[in-house]
Amino acid sequence: MTSTSDALQQRLQELESHLSQENPVLLSAVQSFRAIDQVAYRMGLLESNQSFANQIPWWPLISILGTFSAGKSTFVNHYLGRKLQRTGNQAVDDRFTVVVYSPEETSHTLPGVSLDSDPRFPFFRMSQSIEEVANGEGSRIDAYLQLKTARSERLRGKILIDSPGFDADAQRTAVLRITNHMIDLSDLVLVFFDARHPEPGAMRDTLKHLVGDTINRSDSGKFLYILNQLDSTAGEDNPEDVVAAWLRAMGEAGLTAGRFYTIYSPDVDTYIKDEYRRKRFEKKRDEDLGEIYQRMEQVEIERAYRIIAALRNTATEFTRDTVGLLNGALRKWRRRTLAADAFLLIGAVVGFMTWSLSADQWHGLVYEAQWLDLVKSVPWGLEGFEGALALIAILIHFGVRRLAAASLMPGLRKEVEKRNPPGDVIAAFQHNTRFWRTVLLGRAFGWSSGSRSEIDEVFQGCESYIQTLNASFTNPKGVKDNTWQQSPTPTNSRDLSEMEPEPA
Repeated sequence: MTSTSDALQQRLQELESHLSQENPVLLSAVQSFRAIDQVAYRMGLLESNQSFANQIPWWPLISILGTFSAGKSTFVNHYLGRKLQRTGNQAVDDRFTVVVYSPEETSHTLPGVSLDSDPRFPFFRMSQSIEEVANGEGSRIDAYLQLKTARSERLRGKILIDSPGFDADAQRTAVLRITNHMIDLSDLVLVFFDARHPEPGAMRDTLKHLVGDTINRSDSGKFLYILNQLDSTAGEDNPEDVVAAWLRAMGEAGLTAGRFYTIYSPDVDTYIKDEYRRKRFEKKRDEDLGEIYQRMEQVEIERAYRIIAALRNTATEFTRDTVGLLNGALRKWRRRTLAADAFLLIGAVVGFMTWSLSADQWHGLVYEAQWLDLVKSVPWGLEGFEGALALIAILIHFGVRRLAAASLMPGLRKEVEKRNPPGDVIAAFQHNTRFWRTVLLGRAFGWSSGSRSEIDEVFQGCESYIQTLNASFTNPKGVKDNTWQQSPTPTNSRDLSEMEPEPA
């Protein structure tokens, strides 16, 4: 039977085998993740069946968010060229749907556990995250997630996530956790709003989360804001006024720059009866849809930069937060242990001197006592007595070590929850404070100048990877470059599709 650590190595080898043909830069990124893993293994921060490379999705990822009845499913169906998602004026699906390519003509729908248990896809072990914020909900993962397959060439080499309608007033904590997780992992996020209803002024809470909470992100450029179903307003309202109202609402939510698209589905009957207006709207719709589809097709490029950024962030947070927290806690543990040892030793010496002086057992600098003479009269008595004292001192020392470590745990847990550093800092701290570990080192076992050099090489590698990616799309010198050229779509789509799970 294959162990979990062997299964991990097999998955990483499969990933490396695919990337060696599809994207050599990302192959090097996998190897850099492995370098961080090796340092983490030595420090006790990762189990042998874990890897930092498994904590990010390696496939290009597009997420679709929006309000209820904003036309998200209709947009997905038109993009895929087939009716995969149910559509309607009411909420028709309350689960996050991960859509992947399958060569089979028949689409399959798989339960949420298929995503929760597969590290190749987003939402791996999502049930644990849900359980942290909603007790008992983690076991209901199928009520939150589902996986669908579709035979669409536009899906080759990428993953699409269609989310349920967003209503800030009715959101459960678990759904917000999934939404934020999805946004963090995505290379491109499409945010849909319904031009028909409700009025933008009545959606301040929803706009705050979908717009206000995203514009200050370092990756805010991956968000596209889309006002959908604009054709439905043409018969009743002035569409320009509707767009202007939404733009004002978006501005009040904080969005003052960036592209704002206005579209409607080409697959539904239009409400626009005036031919001139209809053509004008169709022209604008086709232009905006073309830009949106172009960004979706180029997500492969953005994926490459996102993974390098994730590698650099992992290395940064590992050295700054993980190692910093762990070594800081171990230094505190050393200080508390040695201080307590010194306090107890001094206390014992002072106590003994006070008792012996009051008992008049000192004659000048010579200590004479009946109990000591009795001990010396027994064969090996003095040696046995000294051994017993040493044993008691050792037991007290290890008891102090344990208490000192326990006293630091509450504060360390709070810091871990606050910073959420890579790796299991708590487990590593417990591992480094076990009885066979010396208290004098003041740093984690496995962290040395050599380990720091390995992480520094990862940082240097990130710079090299970015330069290689840039060289694929830019040529300031204007000369021919024979370095690897990346295509906006995978150069080996067949390999990628074969690595995706077989449909049920």
